[in-house]
Amino acid sequence: MLDALIGKKIGMTQGFDPEGNAVPLTVLQAGPCTVIQKKSKDKDGYDALQVGLVEAKPVRKAGKAQTGHFKKSGSPVTRVLREFRTAGPGEVKEGDQFFADLFKAGDKVHVTGTSKGKGFQGVVKRHHFRGGADTHGSMFHRAPGSIGASSYPSRVVRGLRMGGRMGGDRVTVRNLRVFQADKDHNLLVVIGAVPGPNGSYVLIKKA
Repeated sequence: MLDALIGKKIGMTQGFDPEGNAVPLTVLQAGPCTVIQKKSKDKDGYDALQVGLVEAKPVRKAGKAQTGHFKKSGSPVTRVLREFRTAGPGEVKEGDQFFADLFKAGDKVHVTGTSKGKGFQGVVKRHHFRGGADTHGSMFHRAPGSIGASSYPSRVVRGLRMGGRMGGDRVTVRNLRVFQADKDHNLLVVIGAVPGPNGSYVLIKKA
């Protein structure tokens, strides 16, 4: 049985819990997801379901290989394909669809996405270094400071925190609670923040 969906981040808003407290919410388009291919241990060496996210705008120019692959399941060609491992063959078959009602309010989910890319950043922003004084003639503001000793080991040690490319990493936020699941509009609302910009794709999996 499938316990995860492919989704798209729509944006953030806020709502109120039963006690009347304001809570931050992230709205996700969760599904509809179609099973494109069913993999088995006998044929492929492992049990898994290959799933595609069906979107409002179809792929305009699909290749022959793509079209043939999707034709078996009767699904239109999708931009996003993901595989989810399963415990066994199960009753799910190619062409089956799953919607946001796979989750319900109160469930906990893990959401995986790609964080926003920030480009090349210094140590203050990238690693939260404190930096030096801004006044009294200080000439040390946002520099990293010493990066190693001279006599020993006479080199920069591996993994030292320095400036560099920041963001654009695969990030999983765990145990987000589902606030609302709307099957009619394929919307899933979770409490908390989700990695990535609006419009980016995420994987939503039961905790």
